[in-house]
Amino acid sequence: MTLPIGFAVTLDRDTRVLDGGRTLLGGFPVRLLRLTARARPLLTGRTVHVRDRAGAVLADRLLEAGLAHPVVRDLPLPPDPRYTVVVPVRDRPRELDRLLAGIGPGIPVIVVDDASSRRAPVEAVAARHGARFVPLDVNVGPAGARNAGLRVVDTPYVVFVDSDVVLPPDTVPTLLRHFSDPRVAMAVPRITGLVESPGSDTWIGRYEHTRSSLDLGTRPAQVRPGTPVAWASTACTVARVDALADGFDERLRIGEDVDIVWRVIKGGLRVRYEPSVHAAHEHRGRLGDWFRRKAAYGTGAHPLAERHPEFIAPAVLAPWSTAFVLALLAQRRWSLPVAGAVGATTVLRISRKLDGTQHPVRLASSLTAMGALGALAQTSALVTRHWWPVTAVGCAVSRRVRRVTAVAAVADVALEYLGQGAAVDPLRYGVARRLDDLAYGAGVWWSAVKGRSTVALRPRLR
Repeated sequence: MTLPIGFAVTLDRDTRVLDGGRTLLGGFPVRLLRLTARARPLLTGRTVHVRDRAGAVLADRLLEAGLAHPVVRDLPLPPDPRYTVVVPVRDRPRELDRLLAGIGPGIPVIVVDDASSRRAPVEAVAARHGARFVPLDVNVGPAGARNAGLRVVDTPYVVFVDSDVVLPPDTVPTLLRHFSDPRVAMAVPRITGLVESPGSDTWIGRYEHTRSSLDLGTRPAQVRPGTPVAWASTACTVARVDALADGFDERLRIGEDVDIVWRVIKGGLRVRYEPSVHAAHEHRGRLGDWFRRKAAYGTGAHPLAERHPEFIAPAVLAPWSTAFVLALLAQRRWSLPVAGAVGATTVLRISRKLDGTQHPVRLASSLTAMGALGALAQTSALVTRHWWPVTAVGCAVSRRVRRVTAVAAVADVALEYLGQGAAVDPLRYGVARRLDDLAYGAGVWWSAVKGRSTVALRPRLR
């Protein structure tokens, strides 16, 4: 499967062009790509336009390495862009009406009622908008409801949209352009908060608008475990019907979206995250509902660990960065010298790999510093989120653990708040952030204890 003529990719903003265009450095994990004499002219500025097989090979390699992303708005629609919208719903006629009102005429829509307690209002909304109504007599959960709709889809593409989402008109057409790449099986937009919705003006609602679990950020990405965009939600997603095989795993009530994305990736296909378009989601604004939902997200950890043990790690660290972090956590007189020695050794090792580039030591120092900061950020998340029960015990008996916890708990809130410009004051943002971690971590531990496994809690060395 090769990229078609006319396809174009542009380098990621963090990809560095070195040595007069002979070398590229970037991706995740960071890698060095030396361009051959034939490949160099194919890179025009920071863009590769596919005009022949050589351009297709280079563009595909850049995509796979995370060094570049498609220029999506310049790509054509697939030859047959027909799609069907599948909406799973249970007792949400108001939200369903709002969603269907925004879907254009002539687009087939299937509404799957997942055993609503009051079916008639849901059916009436579907009928008013001309949608096909598929009732289920037994509640099977989101995975089963989506599969019920998928079984009656007769178009090449399917759009799964949750009933509490509002879909802008340009979202699906833009996502369809990603399927110009024959390896793309799914494409997802950015999930933002629905501004005018119940609870959106509460302090929890405003926090969610800034830091929702569903919002994967402003940068395009190939979804891949172990990277900053390691998973994607199917609150809104476009997929090739022939790439979904058996559909969602109906045994999963939580994490079914992560599971299908990871199965697609394991099959050698791509999932693209496209933040230039969005779908607006009605976030929970009441503290109790919000807290319970965050904990529920955490309970999906063990079932996912059973299915994808190689993907589920709460942190992915290199051996050198692990040694660097452990030296600092020890808080001894020798901690800084040892951490410095680890960093210096790493700079030397990386600079040797960069031999032949300009300023290899300076470049290696920059990469080492970024790696160290990333390791510290992941360690902070382990302390305050995934491992907080262990942290709580440690705080009761160790002054050093208390210091580490205090720094981690304050630093991440300060850095996030300053970087994101939250719509809630710093104090309540900080409280919400810690409650977020408390709820999710509790869910992870509950699932681990219930499943009698620590796989979902163990970091992975890379």
